[in-house]
Amino acid sequence: MRHSLALILLLTLTACGIFSSPDGKKADTSSTQAKELYEEAKEEMSGGHYEKAIKNFETLQSRYPYGRYAQQAQLEIAYAYYKQKEPESAIAAADRFIKQYPNNQHVDYAYYLKGLVNFNEDLGLLGGIVHQDLSERDPNAAREAFAAFKELVTRFPDSRYAPDSRLRMQYLINALARYEIHVAGYYLRRGAHVAAANRAKDVLRDYPQTPATLDALKIMVRSYDAMGMSDLRDDAQRVLDKNSAKGGEALAARQPASGLPEPQGEKSWWQFWK
Repeated sequence: MRHSLALILLLTLTACGIFSSPDGKKADTSSTQAKELYEEAKEEMSGGHYEKAIKNFETLQSRYPYGRYAQQAQLEIAYAYYKQKEPESAIAAADRFIKQYPNNQHVDYAYYLKGLVNFNEDLGLLGGIVHQDLSERDPNAAREAFAAFKELVTRFPDSRYAPDSRLRMQYLINALARYEIHVAGYYLRRGAHVAAANRAKDVLRDYPQTPATLDALKIMVRSYDAMGMSDLRDDAQRVLDKNSAKGGEALAARQPASGLPEPQGEKSWWQFWK
């Protein structure tokens, strides 16, 4: 029995000697090679060669799937897709990072990036009015952006990206409210007074602290008047007069300036890993 135990111990020590070196040189070599691949990919990113950078980061992940550089590569891939204007791929990559590394210290950036992708995707539609049937626009991207920013500020209130996210959330709320007003106006111009009044009421319910509430009340007054609903018209007019006299300027002051700040960390976010 004693000889058997000694043999097992000898085999165990021999196996350890086969798969690892005493000085850890094999682990050090892998780490060095992963770092070199990362630096090469980062250099491609800095030069604006996003497609090549993505390939290099993916190579790094396949060769060295564990460790900090594999995690960094996943978030870099999301950012590269964002810069390459491939929103669906960017969001998918960010979601993979969130799912695989939920406790990573930079997971807040993944949420921020998701918000930015959707924000930029739909800002043009909601930020200004162009010659397009507004009732056919889908504000889903704006809602997705708001959800991502909200997740960030809720889970990481002290994140470096939280202040910018809060500003963008307010911008999106005002933009979504304007969208609803334009749809309500579309219905009003076409004589769909019930639909116009209902859409305007949705603005009062869903976006009560936005400048668009005054326009919503105006649409309700005109819609109810066109339908001969004098009581509802008068009620809406009283609320409109009260808010116009006491709160109109305060509501308008809540509208952020049209120029939004540069996204935090967009130019060289990877410096935060150091």
